[in-house]
Amino acid sequence: MKKISIYFLAIFTTMILGVSCSDDDDNDIIQEPTLSTIVETAQATDFLSNLVAALAKADENDNSDLIGALSGDGPFTVFAPTDTAFAALLASLDDFDSLADFDTPEKREILAAILKYHVVVGAAATSSSLSNGQEFTTLQGEKITVRIEGDVYIQDPTDTDAKVGPADVMASNGIVHVIDKVLIPQEVLDALNPEPMPNIVEWAMDTDFLSLLVGALVQADAGLVDLLQTDGPFTVFAPTDTAFAALLDALGDDYNSLADFDTPEEKTLLAQILKFHVVAGSAAYSTDLSNGQMIETAQGESVTVNLTGGVFIQDKTDVDAAVAPADIAASNGVVHVIDKVLLPQEALDVLMPPSPNIVELAMDTDFLSLLVGALVQADAGLVDLLQTDGPFTVFAPTDTAFAALLDALGDDYNSLSDFDTPEEKALLAQILKYHVVAGTAAYSTDLSNEQMIETAQGESVTVNLTGGVFIQDKTDVDAAVAPADIAASNGVVHVIDKVLLPQEAIDALMPTPNIVELAMDTDFLSLLVGALVQADAGLVDLLQTDGPFTVFAPTDTAFAALLDTLGDDYNSLADFDTPEEKALLAQILKYHVVAGTAAYSTDLSNGQMIETAQGESVTVNLTGGVFIQDKTDVDAAVAPADIAASNGVVHVIDKVLLPQEALTALGH
Repeated sequence: MKKISIYFLAIFTTMILGVSCSDDDDNDIIQEPTLSTIVETAQATDFLSNLVAALAKADENDNSDLIGALSGDGPFTVFAPTDTAFAALLASLDDFDSLADFDTPEKREILAAILKYHVVVGAAATSSSLSNGQEFTTLQGEKITVRIEGDVYIQDPTDTDAKVGPADVMASNGIVHVIDKVLIPQEVLDALNPEPMPNIVEWAMDTDFLSLLVGALVQADAGLVDLLQTDGPFTVFAPTDTAFAALLDALGDDYNSLADFDTPEEKTLLAQILKFHVVAGSAAYSTDLSNGQMIETAQGESVTVNLTGGVFIQDKTDVDAAVAPADIAASNGVVHVIDKVLLPQEALDVLMPPSPNIVELAMDTDFLSLLVGALVQADAGLVDLLQTDGPFTVFAPTDTAFAALLDALGDDYNSLSDFDTPEEKALLAQILKYHVVAGTAAYSTDLSNEQMIETAQGESVTVNLTGGVFIQDKTDVDAAVAPADIAASNGVVHVIDKVLLPQEAIDALMPTPNIVELAMDTDFLSLLVGALVQADAGLVDLLQTDGPFTVFAPTDTAFAALLDTLGDDYNSLADFDTPEEKALLAQILKYHVVAGTAAYSTDLSNGQMIETAQGESVTVNLTGGVFIQDKTDVDAAVAPADIAASNGVVHVIDKVLLPQEALTALGH
């Protein structure tokens, strides 16, 4: 059994004996056990024998009295390494097979420094009072850090943390936490590893995956190799060979290797790129960095720190460099390895000239040739405008989209050159401005569903993100965006498969037909048109006035059914040939017309009675659809409904409506 357990058993026994020896006639008084000091506790614990021996060994120096100090009042917090921990330390050290090998005053000073590094003076910190990241200054002078991750660990400058267990061993002058590793302060690490740390250049030369960085430093021939071997301190972001290879690949055929930076100008540029990776005057470890921090480099421009999801360094491009590994110490600073060559604006301007502006981009794109032609044909300064700084968002119709528009416009517009009058050029300019959003470069990720965006023409387009990215104009057909997000120096271009039309253009180029024109353009309403003409009652002229009108328009099939019902006297509409029959036909037709309103199906209500131009009313029936009831027993079904005309609305019906006047005249 471990001696520390025997010690606690002895305390417990003392408590029992204290109670047993009390006088039965006296009050029962339990005498509190007297706790041992930290040193006595260690001496009474088998697995802390090497700690006790180490304290004694260190005290062989005339100026050392660790045992006496740890026997004082305290309070102290002591992290006590086990014998196994001391054995592991000795096994890792050259020329130290046992504690006896600390046999000179200098070596015992090192041992004393190690032991003092385990002592915190002025506090008895229980494990429950410790917090993650908490730091303690030790008796040796350096700090230790608490790490809580399920268990409690103590961090020193090495890569291995000490695990606490058991914790909270109480002593009369403090508290002891047993740990499974001897903590080593930096002072001792430096003393036990006298070989000097390499400087930044030496470290890079000894690292296989940084060979191209070393080659670049040499190729630049700008004294950077010598500079990075001076005292510094420096912080260096070191791109890997893979990062340099990616840069060379991006630069194209002119730069197949670093040796292609061979002119004085190219060497100077390479030196500036490398200086953009160097921060002079500071060794900034990753723990010293803060999110959004801007750090001025030796090149003169700044890099920005991004700590979202890791450690990243932002240059003047859109791609951040990931840091891994970080915090590689050198004698003259610190190195952070990165997966990308950082580029200052100076280098981008030379090696990767700015993106073309919107006009240049369109001119370089085969399938946007008609867009370029339209900009020129409009002759409204749009070419010059779209080469200014912007920013602009442009929805760019393809050549196919322009061809479809010209086809829809008919014979008057066989090419863009047919927009040749001042009025037509002005209209073309308005159409083009309807594709331009000024003041913003809105990428597809910036758009939201049903967002309305005001264009340079004045009217708005609407975003539809259902199943893709679509732009809605004033027509019934949306424009699909593909591809999106083509960056230009002065904005962004989204290619679309349709020319967007504002209401202004629709009114000018595609006027809505009036009710008579609509009927004349509809094959299955030919008999309705014939009836209007046959009645010879001014209805054709009336239904081309401003209105508004609501017209229930019977199909040819409906008129054929009516004629069939009327028998042999009416084989065609031409049989309404007497003045009386023409007047009757006119009354039947007026019974299909509601004057003074354009009533869409959504405006109708069940049972609603609507007075017609004939004088009698029809009744709305919305049971199972939209139906119109006349003076017969059969309702007319509406399908399709809501066909807009310039002077009203048309509802197609499958039956000719008959007023009572007609039924009486026709003998029904």
